[in-house]
Amino acid sequence: MRRLATPLATFLLLTATACARQSQPSSAIHTPAATTQPSATTQNLIGFDSNDYPGDDAWPALRQHFAFAGYWLTNPPGERNNGWVGKRDVLLRNNFGFLVLANGKTDAEIARSKRAGITPAALGGKDAAAAITAAQREHFPARTIIFLDQEEGGRLTANQSAYLLAWTEAVAHSSYLPGVYASGKPVDDSPGKTITTIQNIREMVAAQHLHEIAFWVYQDACPPANGCTLQPPPLTASGTPDVTAWQYAQSPREKEITAACGKTYAADGNCYAPGVPGIHLDLSVASSSDPSRGR
Repeated sequence: MRRLATPLATFLLLTATACARQSQPSSAIHTPAATTQPSATTQNLIGFDSNDYPGDDAWPALRQHFAFAGYWLTNPPGERNNGWVGKRDVLLRNNFGFLVLANGKTDAEIARSKRAGITPAALGGKDAAAAITAAQREHFPARTIIFLDQEEGGRLTANQSAYLLAWTEAVAHSSYLPGVYASGKPVDDSPGKTITTIQNIREMVAAQHLHEIAFWVYQDACPPANGCTLQPPPLTASGTPDVTAWQYAQSPREKEITAACGKTYAADGNCYAPGVPGIHLDLSVASSSDPSRGR
């Protein structure tokens, strides 16, 4: 999702109309030994998310490839408006499932509010209330999972932790269920040790005996990701166990970590939907066609 700066034939690549199709590298996918093959009951369904609403007319073409879509309840990161408002029925008519999203505050934004006298916990509760109100306005049913968009990776600061856990606990006490979109990319944490944001959050939830959180992991490094392709890696290969969805491709790609699958992206580094030129997007895989249970 990384927004702070602004199914089909086998191995069909997602590229811009202006870019030639390229063959996917046959060895780009890596899976952990214990989960090399998904179980017979596991589905690997593909979906997308984008800050920009694709337009009402784009959904039939998008449905040829995708089972679900990210749906913003609030303004996406860096945006002043939200084109997704009032569009839930359009997605339902086109048989789409949902990953329901609410924008989260950055560490700098939380610190700025704290200096203005608003504690991180109070800010998290306020933002959760806004997300709950928006979900009700959009007529999402009870027990829909709302994912807080946590863009910044690594171990959370004390301010980030207080904000995020206040948000998830407030949603947990509503008719909805809390989820977090967060990094599954290992980063250095202490000498000889690494941590991911999701690992950090899970440790805090367990230590504080808080409500269970659903996770949508982003990890677009190749491997374990295989790039901008409609043949997704198995959900179990993300490196983070027990997640609701895995975002395995982002627009624009991070060149340093996607070199092994760089040719699957368009020349400008973005990932595009076939048949819908001009819409760059992020790709996710899930075992459900409606990961947020938003239908």
